[in-house]
Amino acid sequence: MFSSRRFRHRLQGRWHDRQSGGGYTRGPKMFDAGALRYIVLQLIAERPRHGYEIIKEIEERVGGGYAPSPGAIYPLLALLEDLGHVEVTADGNKKLHSITLDGRAFLKQNRAFVDAIFMRMGAGCGDERDGIVAIRAAMHEIKDLLRAQAQTELSAEKMKKIVAILDRAAAEIRKLP
Repeated sequence: MFSSRRFRHRLQGRWHDRQSGGGYTRGPKMFDAGALRYIVLQLIAERPRHGYEIIKEIEERVGGGYAPSPGAIYPLLALLEDLGHVEVTADGNKKLHSITLDGRAFLKQNRAFVDAIFMRMGAGCGDERDGIVAIRAAMHEIKDLLRAQAQTELSAEKMKKIVAILDRAAAEIRKLP
């Protein structure tokens, strides 16, 4: 049914294009690993955090358009601990990361770079960020509605109607300048 259309899905950090018959390309990458180190350390300097909280905080600060993967964050947290920039304490079954004096000194030495990264992260704020947030909210609402429909028995007729609605929406979006 969908074989002639172009679908992309996220698979282990890469985008797979079914229309072209395969071939993996990297998905959008907002920060390199070096910049991410400064971001994570600054967030921990603001207050102790768990890894998941760091992921969500970064996603929120860039307007929802990007979230680092756990595969990027957790090894980075281990590296920061090895470097002596953070210390880890048990918080139930989670790890709570706190900045050390060495970590604060590192941030202080690199303050201009850290500030520049956070300015870049905040560039999506304001009206543009509000628009992105609204788009993401609408996308999530559609996804939730489709999941709810999929949990019921869908007749062929109902599936055709849903596909037609989505096709019309996609065509309208493609027409936008």
